[in-house]
Amino acid sequence: MGARNYLIEGVSCSGKTTVCDELLRRGFQAIHGDRQLAYQGDPETGLPLPGRSHEHHIWDIEKVHQLVCDKSQPVTFFCGGSRNFHRFIDWFDGVFILRIDADTLRHRLDRRPPDNWGGNPEQRALIEYLYKTGDGLPENGIDIDATQPPEMVVDQILDSIAASENRPVKDQ
Repeated sequence: MGARNYLIEGVSCSGKTTVCDELLRRGFQAIHGDRQLAYQGDPETGLPLPGRSHEHHIWDIEKVHQLVCDKSQPVTFFCGGSRNFHRFIDWFDGVFILRIDADTLRHRLDRRPPDNWGGNPEQRALIEYLYKTGDGLPENGIDIDATQPPEMVVDQILDSIAASENRPVKDQ
């Protein structure tokens, strides 16, 4: 997909889907990981598992590898969370962690529909716990303030890439 590939991670409600939509709107190649790569499976073996749980929300490693190796686009963004990122994180040129404050998290959780992840009390409690602990997030990503409007969040990401490469990353 991209000559350069970036992972955008964060807790639920941090804005990964919204950022992906904004990148797509600007013409970038962006992958909705939760929609295009995710399934319920064992984080170590990749074997599919029944049911729905946060711990088993993983990405298809073969699909990730195929997309990372396809250099037909100048840059590709992979947006979403997975419990097996440790198996492919080294394939990325950079990792961004969307960060929000507790009030923003609560506000966004309050707006989640009941059929969306985080829409029921048990899932909400897990998200709040993961927010407090940082469990399940990459440790060495670049923090991005995701409390701002999506356009500004994407600008931060693009500015960070441009600074590290000494060249601008222009809208496609």
